[in-house]
Amino acid sequence: MSLNKIILTGRLTAKPELKKTTSDVSVAPFTLAVQRNYKDKSGEYPTDFINCVSYRNQAEFLCKYFDKG
Repeated sequence: MSLNKIILTGRLTAKPELKKTTSDVSVAPFTLAVQRNYKDKSGEYPTDFINCVSYRNQAEFLCKYFDKG
């Protein structure tokens, strides 16, 4: 089995909200705003909004210690 791994640096668009599945698994969906490192024609840095989901202990940690911005 092969897994892909990426590392993104950006800002959270909102405080992550901890939810539970019917089988009591912690889930935290969140959106990460990642700014590109070049300017477009108008002189602005484009931003990509990436939807992510965190599960179990990682989701609980994310909701406890991370906030918008």
